[in-house]
Amino acid sequence: MPSWQALAEEATRWRDAGRVAELWWRDDDAADAGPALDRLLAIHRDTGVPLALAVVPATATQALADRLAGEPGIDLLQHGYAHVNHAAPGGGKKIELGTERPAMLVLGELGTGRLALERLFGARPLPVLVPPWNRIAAALVPTLPEIGFTGLSTFGARRRTHPVKGLLAVNTHVDLIDWKNGRGFVGEAAALAALVSALAGARAAGEPIGVLSHHLAMDGGAWDFLRSMWQKTLKIPGLRIRPAHELFAARGEDRG
Repeated sequence: MPSWQALAEEATRWRDAGRVAELWWRDDDAADAGPALDRLLAIHRDTGVPLALAVVPATATQALADRLAGEPGIDLLQHGYAHVNHAAPGGGKKIELGTERPAMLVLGELGTGRLALERLFGARPLPVLVPPWNRIAAALVPTLPEIGFTGLSTFGARRRTHPVKGLLAVNTHVDLIDWKNGRGFVGEAAALAALVSALAGARAAGEPIGVLSHHLAMDGGAWDFLRSMWQKTLKIPGLRIRPAHELFAARGEDRG
């Protein structure tokens, strides 16, 4: 069964190769202040781990902006526009940024969302798009740099570092919630297995590994693991936790 020892052993493999594994933390669905956000920020503050908060522009409130104003070490990303499912009826996977609507309408909403975030947070949000449900139609990706995005973050191992010229992909790989089976915590063993597996896969590609949390949907087990994971990870040689603004500032084009 995967364990903290397995994580330490994987970090040792990175060190033996003369490398340091990079981790980062993204939390989705932020829109308003409240107890769940306070709990999230407490973990960020107590551990010192940098946090990337994906904010839903259409529903983001002034209360959220006020709550985050005094919190250092938090990067803000754009979480689609309204986090509304536009998939065709019939059981298709949920998607907001799909082909069910005209591309100009979808891109127009994203542009409106960027302006909404700027009004609330000024220049603080990064030009990084986090698609709701981690899904975006392939046809829309090449247009993202044209409307000002330089980064894209979904879920799973990235196929290319730069999906298109001018757009850097930095994904998440470990989701703490079991969405298909009751929406509870996936469990320590499953979370650690996903983390160790992602790190092992990244040794060749050099991809940063992202941990994904959802402060509005987590149960006690997920909260406890999140805090414990960061506390223990900080003490493991060979692992480095980086802020989103550093990861998305990377330059160079993927020619593969």
